[in-house]
Amino acid sequence: MKGSTNQTIVGAVGSSESLDLLYIVIEQNLIGFFMIWPKVYQIENINQLKKNTIHEPLGIEITAIGDDFLAGTMPIDNRTKQPAGILHGGASVVLAESLGSIACSLMLDRATHYCVGQNIFANHIRPGISGLAHGKATPIHTGRKSHIWQIDITNDEGKLICTCRLTMAILEK
Repeated sequence: MKGSTNQTIVGAVGSSESLDLLYIVIEQNLIGFFMIWPKVYQIENINQLKKNTIHEPLGIEITAIGDDFLAGTMPIDNRTKQPAGILHGGASVVLAESLGSIACSLMLDRATHYCVGQNIFANHIRPGISGLAHGKATPIHTGRKSHIWQIDITNDEGKLICTCRLTMAILEK
């Protein structure tokens, strides 16, 4: 039986089949409650925030926003490589802090609060050689005074390049 996500089941709940259906409908109704963002954001609008920031010259782009993550990319090219010809660790950290900072900021009422990076810790796992560095920021803790974000950066093949943990301070304006 198919129904909308607002469907309500009325009737006897005695058989295994009706319990399964009840669980599915409840699960569909609760999906929206797990979204961390206070409103719906468009990727194009988020990417407009990069004008006149470090994101613009490094080519950082937001590529996806999910219920509990923000993702973006950065090219591995002459702007982001070290003299050895591989992705500079500092560039990986810029991508990580950018994704975590933007994600944190999107969770706040920006009329009353802002966020700043307090600490970032990075482990560089393998070199980025070419293509894109793909970052994904997910929250570990979202409190009133601080947020902690996990940012994993992978190459085009999905192999981990760098993993970062970012602490953000939440401040009143």
